[in-house]
Amino acid sequence: MEIEERLEIEKRITGILKTVHDPEIPVNVFDLGLIYEVDVDDNHVAHVKMTLTAPGCPMADQLLEEVRYKVSTVEGVSECDLKLTFDPPWDRSMLSDEAMLDLGFL
Repeated sequence: MEIEERLEIEKRITGILKTVHDPEIPVNVFDLGLIYEVDVDDNHVAHVKMTLTAPGCPMADQLLEEVRYKVSTVEGVSECDLKLTFDPPWDRSMLSDEAMLDLGFL
């Protein structure tokens, strides 16, 4: 796969991730800083590494399944390989400026 195609698919993935909202916080998972990595390999598998705001998040299964499902529907993606990590642990410094504004921190 050429780099331009890879970048375009990754851009579409970012766009779809901005439609996934944490059920407890009115901000999407991308702007919350929960997405640590998005990479598409030559087989069109999207590798997504993400975290949660807290390890004991009661909505974790629902949130992870929504990310996995939506990413797998992106044009150019054959499947989504989703990895959950807590290293580094999430904190407020990972919020985008847009999220900070939405949450009243700016």
